[in-house]
Amino acid sequence: MTDLMAQSTAPSSLIIEQVQPQIDCGRYPAKREIGDSLRVSADIFKDGHDKIAAFLQIRHISQPEWSEVEMSLVDNDRWAADFELTTLGRHEFTIVAFPDRFSTWLDEFSKKYNAGLDISLEIREGLLLIHESRALATAERDHFDLILFQLERNTNQPEERFQLLLGDELRLLMLNHRPRRGAATLDQPLPLMVDRVRARYASWYEIFPRSSGIIEGQSATFDDVINRLPAIEAMGFDVLYFTPIHPIGQTNRKGKNNTLHPASDDPGVPYAIGNDFGGHDAIDAALGTTQDFTRLVAAAERHEMEIALDLAINASPDHPWAKEHPDWFHVRPDGSIRFSENPPKKYEDIYPVNFDSSDWQALWQEMKRIVLHWVNLGVKTFRVDNPHTKPTIFWEWLIGEVHANHPDVIFLSEAFTRPKVMKSLAKAGFAQSYTYFTWRNFKQELQDYFVELTQTDVAEYMRGNLFPNTHDILPTILQQGGRPAFKMRLMLAATLSSVYGIYSGYELCENTPVSGKEEYLHSEKYQYKVWDWDRPGNIVDYVTLLNSIRRDHPALQEYDNLRFYSADDTNFLCYGKATADLSDIILVIVNLDPFQPHETLFHFPVEAFGLEPGEQFQVTELVTGQSFFWNEGTQHVYLDPNWESALIYSIKRWARVDYVDTSV
Repeated sequence: MTDLMAQSTAPSSLIIEQVQPQIDCGRYPAKREIGDSLRVSADIFKDGHDKIAAFLQIRHISQPEWSEVEMSLVDNDRWAADFELTTLGRHEFTIVAFPDRFSTWLDEFSKKYNAGLDISLEIREGLLLIHESRALATAERDHFDLILFQLERNTNQPEERFQLLLGDELRLLMLNHRPRRGAATLDQPLPLMVDRVRARYASWYEIFPRSSGIIEGQSATFDDVINRLPAIEAMGFDVLYFTPIHPIGQTNRKGKNNTLHPASDDPGVPYAIGNDFGGHDAIDAALGTTQDFTRLVAAAERHEMEIALDLAINASPDHPWAKEHPDWFHVRPDGSIRFSENPPKKYEDIYPVNFDSSDWQALWQEMKRIVLHWVNLGVKTFRVDNPHTKPTIFWEWLIGEVHANHPDVIFLSEAFTRPKVMKSLAKAGFAQSYTYFTWRNFKQELQDYFVELTQTDVAEYMRGNLFPNTHDILPTILQQGGRPAFKMRLMLAATLSSVYGIYSGYELCENTPVSGKEEYLHSEKYQYKVWDWDRPGNIVDYVTLLNSIRRDHPALQEYDNLRFYSADDTNFLCYGKATADLSDIILVIVNLDPFQPHETLFHFPVEAFGLEPGEQFQVTELVTGQSFFWNEGTQHVYLDPNWESALIYSIKRWARVDYVDTSV
C-alpha cells in the first residue's frame, strides 16, 4: 500500500472488487469478437449510505482517450454495464466509481421536503453542488445559468423552487456533470482481445493439397486445389486448411504407411520441412510457385473461403537451418542432432527445434518473419502444430507481435495434451483450440466437458474448435461405428460448438485403420492419394445440410449459449442453443449409440424459451424438414442410427393475439 499520509487529499472510501471478465488477475486478455457486447460486472460499494456512480471505461490500446458507459446496479452491490465492440485488436478496460453527491443530496432533500422539515440549509448545500457541476460544464453552462437564475428569481416562491430542485431537468443536467471527487479505479486496466467473428464461427475443411489431383502417383498442384474449391464451397466450408506446403527433406524420408524404406517416387511427410530448395518460407515445387499460391488465395476468397496454413516448427535434416543455425537444434554428446521422438515413436525425418538455444532471440525473430511472410501473401489463419512442445511465453510474444499490425490473424492451437497446458496456450493468445471432443463419446463425459468449455470462466479465453477426426487420429468410434457414427459425430461437432472442422475423407466415411491403432492405413501423410469424391456411402449431402443449417441459424453461431437438458435414456444427449432475444431457438437430440436404435423421453424448460406452460408452439425438424406443434417441454423420440442418429429442431414462438377487432 502506498503511504496514505503522503496524499494531499483523503483516499477514496470506495471499494471495487470481483471484476469480471478477468483472466488470472488480469495477466491475460478475455476474448470477444467484433459486434459483441462486452459485459463487465463488479462489486462496488462504500461505507455509509451515500449514493455512488460507476463507469466502465474502454479503449483500443492505440488510442489515448477512453470511451465510457455508465454502470447500473444489478443487485446486492453488484454493478454491470455493456459496451458494443466495433474495433479489432487489443483493448483495455477499467472501472471508475465515485460518490454521487447530488443523488445523495437529492434523496435526502426529497425525503425531508416530503416530511415537512426545515430544508433551508439543504437548499444552500444543493446550490453549492450545482455551482460545482457548472464549473465542470462547457457546452451546457448556459443551461446551468438559466436554472440558477430561476432558482434565484423564485427565492420568495418556495414551491416553485422546490419543484426546480426536484425536477428531471436539473437531475439530468447534474448527471452529465458530476464531480468525481473521491473516485476509485482499478489498480491497472484489464486486457481484452477483440477478434474477427470467424474466430468464433467457422467451418474448417482440412486437406493435403497434394491429394487434390486426379493422376495416381503424382502430386496435385495449386490449380488442382482451385478446381476443388466449388465442391468444398458447396459443402458449406469457409476455412480451407492446408497441411504444410513447403519443400520436404530427403534424409530418412518415410515411405508408404510410415516405412523407413521409401520407394524412389514416395513424396515424404510434409512435416519434414526443408531441403536445398528452401524451408518454411518456400513452396514445394510440385505444388506450384508463390504466384500460383496467391492466385489460389484470391480464388478461395471469391468462393467465400480463406486459406489456413499449418505452422509446424520443426525441420528435416536437410533444412537450411541445419547448416546455417545448428545451434537451433539439440546437439547430442557425439555431435549429432537429436531426432524428434515421442517414445516409443521416433521421427527420423524430423529435427525438433531447441528453444533453449543460446541464440534464442534470432530463432524467435525468424519465426516472426516466417509468419509475416505468409500474412503478406494473404494468409489470415494459422493452425499451429504441437504448440505445447514449445514455450508458452514464445507464443504469447509471437502472437502479440503479429497482432500489433495484423489483429485479424487467427491462430488455432493443435495441442492434444494436459488440460492446464491447453488452457495456458489459449490464454497466451490462441484464438481457437483443439479439444478432447475427439475422444469424448458418452453422455456424462460430453456434458461435463462442454459445461466446462462453454459455461465457466474457460469460455472467456478458450474457444473449442471441434474436430471429430484429424489426419493423425482416426478415433475408435469411427472405426467401429461406420457411417452412423460419422453422421452422429458430425452433428455433435457442428452444433455443440460454433467452430468445428473435419479432415477430408470424413465425408466419404473413410475409416480403414492401422491394426490396433487410431491411425489411418494408407495415410496421405506418406503418399499421394487420388480420392473418389462421389464414392458410394458418402455423407456429402449430410455435411452440406448441417453447414447450411449453421449458416441459417444465428443461435448455432454463438459459442457460450450452449445449455443441456435431460433425457431419460443415457444413450441420448439433449441440448439447445438460443439467441439472446430468443428470435432463434435450436434444440438437438442425439442417439450416441451408433449400433442400436433407442427411444426416450427428453425434457426442456419451455419457460427458458419465453413460452408459457401449455402454450402451443411450432417446431420444424431441420434434418427431415417436418413441421408440427408442441405444447409442452417433454417429448418422445425414437432414433435408429441406420436412419438418423440425431434430430435438430427449430422452435418458433407464435405471436400472442388477445383480441382482434375486425369491425369495419
